Amino acid sequence: MGGVMLEKIGQINSVVNAFVWGRGMLVIFLGAGMLFTLRTGFFQFKGWKVWMGDTLGALFRDRRVRKVQDYQSISQFQSFCTALAATLGTGNITGVATAIVTGGPGAVFWMWVSAFLGMMTIYAENVLGIKYRYKNSEGAWIGGAMVYMERGLGAKWLAVFFSIFCLCASFGMGNMTQANAIAKGLKATLKIPEQFTGMALMVLVAGVILGGVQRVAMVAEKIVPFMAAFYILGGLLVIVIHYERIPETFLWIFGEAFGLRAVGGGVAGYGVKMAMKMGISRGVFSNEAGLGSSVMAHAASDVSCPQIQGMWGMAEVFIDTIVVCTITALVILTSGVYDPQRCISNIADGVENIDGTTLTGNAFATVFPNGDKFLAISIALFAFATIIGWAYFGERTAAYLFGEHAVFPYKLIYILLLLPGAVLAPKLVWELSDTFNGLMAIPNLTALILLHGEVIRMAKEYKRNRK
Repeated sequence: MGGVMLEKIGQINSVVNAFVWGRGMLVIFLGAGMLFTLRTGFFQFKGWKVWMGDTLGALFRDRRVRKVQDYQSISQFQSFCTALAATLGTGNITGVATAIVTGGPGAVFWMWVSAFLGMMTIYAENVLGIKYRYKNSEGAWIGGAMVYMERGLGAKWLAVFFSIFCLCASFGMGNMTQANAIAKGLKATLKIPEQFTGMALMVLVAGVILGGVQRVAMVAEKIVPFMAAFYILGGLLVIVIHYERIPETFLWIFGEAFGLRAVGGGVAGYGVKMAMKMGISRGVFSNEAGLGSSVMAHAASDVSCPQIQGMWGMAEVFIDTIVVCTITALVILTSGVYDPQRCISNIADGVENIDGTTLTGNAFATVFPNGDKFLAISIALFAFATIIGWAYFGERTAAYLFGEHAVFPYKLIYILLLLPGAVLAPKLVWELSDTFNGLMAIPNLTALILLHGEVIRMAKEYKRNRK
């Protein structure tokens, strides 16, 4: 009976998943990004000195960016690191590899497109997130996509749907699937039993998330720069070693993105449609622009200017996708481990291809004798950061739905799920999590489009005042 029910749930989920990550929704993702791109005069391109200078550049000239002014909140840099902690996950490694395997090298180009457009989508999210946030009775900031849906649109029902989807996604995508990725990687490379990894994660995560947003932010501030630098430097070393293949790799990416380059024997690659689908979907999956999730971290910032926090969101997407995902893609494509003919043949024959983790590990192994271990440690760091970041997202949506008294029970359930996630993480959990992750976009993109006039007005106001 249970097996039949699970099968039925799986069938329903497949239909819903095909819709939320289908062609129509991906067009809406791109359309929302294009709307804000056009209305702001291509700010992510023309204004790069402004948003880089007022965010990452400000770290070197303004202590207030790092230092908390309001002790009920977190600093601008801490909010950035907390949001980045949640987005820098297995999608940056295995997700990119999967996109290349399924969609070909051209998928990388469309991943860049989704990221550049997504920079303006997440800008809009965080401008609205700061504008409509409010302080609770204890003086802590309360904000997020659900808040601007309720207070900006007056659509509480939309906010409730978003919160339910986000809460469900936190248990799956933010928790169990990440724990499973860590446990599998450490067992395969370091022979650490999955049960031990699960129990260790329970202790470590509990020590962080039970300390509230200030402790989550403090840990994120330390771990995110380290893990990003660790992975980026390792990836750059692989790319530099294979430097002679860099020009060819970029020609490969651009050629297949537009169907201009054939692969062996005149076979026209994977097709532009598949490259677009995989590149855009993996890009969105990685940086979460349009999902509305990271707004909760940014809304806890002590920043007074909504536009500034919007630009921190832009920096988040830039680092996540344009930098880290590109590093992964170039490592795979320059190392020579990727065999397009084999991938195309396997897809045509319906054969399960080599998984993304193995492919990326093989790429690192061309330079590092223990490339699989390097990758396992990177995945463990990325996934752990995702776990603590998503714990805060889930906590905020639980509080929105059921009140602040629901926060501790939520945290307890979240911690307890890490063990079965590490040991089991059935396929259905992954699939359901992916669906709930995508479902968050429907109410969020609806709100962004309806409120876009406010975002544009505030963007123009900031530009005027800055002059």
